[in-house]
Amino acid sequence: MVQVKETENLSGELQAGFSRRQAIKAMGIAALAGAALLRPASARAMDTDGTPMQFMPKTKPDVNPLENELAKYAKCPYCGMDRKQWHHSRHLIHYDDDLVDATCSLRCAAISLSLNIDRGPRAIYAADFGSQAEVKPLVEVDKATYLIGSDLPGTMSRNSKMAFASKEAAQAARVEHGGKLGDFDQALLQAYQDQAEDTVMIRQRRAQRRKMMEQNGHGHGHGHN
Repeated sequence: MVQVKETENLSGELQAGFSRRQAIKAMGIAALAGAALLRPASARAMDTDGTPMQFMPKTKPDVNPLENELAKYAKCPYCGMDRKQWHHSRHLIHYDDDLVDATCSLRCAAISLSLNIDRGPRAIYAADFGSQAEVKPLVEVDKATYLIGSDLPGTMSRNSKMAFASKEAAQAARVEHGGKLGDFDQALLQAYQDQAEDTVMIRQRRAQRRKMMEQNGHGHGHGHN
């Protein structure tokens, strides 16, 4: 169970000097309820998904992942969303063994990074939200500035996190839409925290619905007596 206190403690440790790899591992465990811990380091891909050890990229190794990227990686493997439709928030992770995970958003990219913690990223890319191109180009996240928590619509998250190739463009968007500026690590940490909060919220809503259904069923039962 994700605890708010645990998340706050992890945030403090990350800010105190955790590496990105440690941050992904720590916050990924919190957000995914230990799923990453269940995957052995030597796990191999299987025919069907169903357990964390099977959630490794199913695509073939690709040394040029940005070439015809949307044609090769049309759908997000975690939510099934069309990446061209969500080109403005899409991400792409090129792992050091040349496997590629191309997602619709930072949220789904965060899932990939936590589940593939033993597979180091060669490069991570995000769409440049500030670009005026019909399909926004990808930029390396280490060179990008993220606008976090603005009123821009989020993708797979209530809390928006959009990347900009230009810090000046990100600052201009912040003036218009609010939020705060941060680097990729800060945006990634926020994505994991949002996943944890969303998980708690969904569990609470489901528990409330079950309680209401039980109460309604109990009331109907008395009505027939």
